[in-house]
Amino acid sequence: MAKIRNSIKAIIIEDNKLLTIRCEDKNGVFYMLPGGGQQLYELMPDALKRECQEEISCDVVVGKLLYIREYLSDNHEFALEDNGAHQIDFMYECKLKEGSTPKIGSVPDPYQTGVEWLDISRLMDYRFYPMTLRELIMGNPQTECIYLGDVN
Repeated sequence: MAKIRNSIKAIIIEDNKLLTIRCEDKNGVFYMLPGGGQQLYELMPDALKRECQEEISCDVVVGKLLYIREYLSDNHEFALEDNGAHQIDFMYECKLKEGSTPKIGSVPDPYQTGVEWLDISRLMDYRFYPMTLRELIMGNPQTECIYLGDVN
């Protein structure tokens, strides 16, 4: 029986740039938000702090919850790779702690090859997941959490 997986993600914006992890697969380079799976008995902010340390070697200050996305892999382009996954992404506004310099962490994602700041005004030019976030991040700042549904 398949399980639902919680994934906690960081939206870190500085100087009109979004901090992402750079990844590569058979189709080339793509970008995602830093973050990952919540462990049993781990609070979401603690999971996000751990994941950011593992992927971008930075301590973060976790802010408000901005977006919730459900991802049903069978409905999207990675159906074969993700093999029936049902994941819920909780995306939080975050800030880097003073003096932090992002770089690839000690426990990167399997496809991760680096860390990169993307110019927000050019987000549509990148293969960035979830794709729906590109327009939302380029638009007005959120004042309340938005449930995005099953989008990619």
